[in-house]
Amino acid sequence: MKRFYKKLMILSTAALFTTCSTEDDLISEWIEVSSIEAPVQGSAGSLDFSNYVSIGNSLTAGIADGALYTQSQENSYPNLLAAQFAQVDPNVVFNQPDINSVNGFNAAFSSVANNVIAGRTELSLSTLVPVPTTGEPIKNFTGDKSALNNFGVPGLTLASLDRAGYGTPNVGNVYFERFAANPSTSSVLGDAIEVDRSFFSFWLGSNDCLGYALSGGRDMPPLMAYNRMAFGTDLRSALVKLTDGETPGVVLDIPPIVTLPFFQAVTWDAIELDDATAQRLNTSLEAVNSVIRATQQAGYTGNTDERLISYKEGANPILVHDEELDDLGSFFDQLVAAGQLTAERRASLVPYEQSRPLVEGELVLLSAAALLNTEADGDNTVANTPIGIVIPLGFSLTNPASSNGDQYFLNIEEQTNIVTARATYNRVIEATVKGLNGADVADIAFVTVQPSIVDILGLDVATATRLALPIGSADGIPGISIEGITLTPDFSPNGIFSTDGIHPNGRGQGMIANLIIDAINERWGSSIPTVDVPSLRGTVFRP
Repeated sequence: MKRFYKKLMILSTAALFTTCSTEDDLISEWIEVSSIEAPVQGSAGSLDFSNYVSIGNSLTAGIADGALYTQSQENSYPNLLAAQFAQVDPNVVFNQPDINSVNGFNAAFSSVANNVIAGRTELSLSTLVPVPTTGEPIKNFTGDKSALNNFGVPGLTLASLDRAGYGTPNVGNVYFERFAANPSTSSVLGDAIEVDRSFFSFWLGSNDCLGYALSGGRDMPPLMAYNRMAFGTDLRSALVKLTDGETPGVVLDIPPIVTLPFFQAVTWDAIELDDATAQRLNTSLEAVNSVIRATQQAGYTGNTDERLISYKEGANPILVHDEELDDLGSFFDQLVAAGQLTAERRASLVPYEQSRPLVEGELVLLSAAALLNTEADGDNTVANTPIGIVIPLGFSLTNPASSNGDQYFLNIEEQTNIVTARATYNRVIEATVKGLNGADVADIAFVTVQPSIVDILGLDVATATRLALPIGSADGIPGISIEGITLTPDFSPNGIFSTDGIHPNGRGQGMIANLIIDAINERWGSSIPTVDVPSLRGTVFRP
């Protein structure tokens, strides 16, 4: 029952951890391969990279493993790009608002009020779950704010890019507050355009979809919160200011959201049971099923079959509290009034008033992993109440009114909202860039982070989710081979994602940098050398 992370990795963990090399082996292999290569040479062509400026969110800032820390900043794609630009332009200077912290600050695992400060997470190879380190409070940048080049701000959306006072102390974005020229009055865009930039990269829009996804679909759907006309207007305004008629740059589109490991690592059927346990649960839960069926006698006309709980040997669906279901509470009460149900049994049915097992195609958030199969009542009695098996995921025994199961999964409709918003915003980004290139502004290259099958809205979401992996090979097996080393779309030792399941690790950041370099070389005829991806830091793990 404790193997709730049966498919914690997109690939089989058994095969993954027995066949892959260690990170040190991978780096050694890469050094051996790269040591026989000829020295890299290249040309900037007509471009000037001497004062390259990057604008974006946490992907641009370099967050990884849930935290902003020194090594993650060093491996940010803008910093990697600047290093490659320096090979063809000796005048390149690139300054970041250094955090100067080994483990950084992890907002998801920290409780500042309780003096608990967590840092980056590391993948425990014994439990296969991310474990936080001890972190440090966010530090203000003490360097020269007027000489910065990386304006990546975690949490930044396109709508907030030009918002004055975005870093206002105690109410604004703390990541911008730490390096804003004037936290109470500055905007991210305003500070960026003060730099005498010679080239820029722009990557925003992900957070305008991601927030809804991370809430389990509880927030306002993206296209309702930020319609495509406003998105396009804000994007065009920002790019016009950045180009200022003469500054070239690159604009990236929004990468796939629902294919991120955060939404793929824990599967809908992650409850692994042996036959004896499954049969014991079925016997004890038959009383629940019988009352759910009986609500039709009490006048309920909805579907009760989707709520019935049944277990078998092997993989089983997670039981969840679903706020979108009809509340059966009043029908349970009617059964009590009719003498068909005792008050004591009625009280025990509160968790099942809005519960159901998940179905194939629904996605579970990585945040559910820490709760699944834990004791709901905490008393460790024989009659235990494991979350997601007996007690619905997201239901609170101590405070039923605060129950919120929807924050842990995405149903098909919610996934459709995410997929549709991403595809819509990406069409706006591409059209805006093409429109500006037809006007009196400098050239802007459009970079597709992934030509995703998800963009074909005719596909059902379940199929699109399965096919649109962040990286894939022609043989259909997830992963991409670079110099004989296979990198995978997960946060395994060979993965390109960090342990938070959302942000890329160093190797993933290197792949993004290479996408941009390829686009620049193709657009402007330059020959900037690409990043040595396998030599970069992969997943941070502990025994």
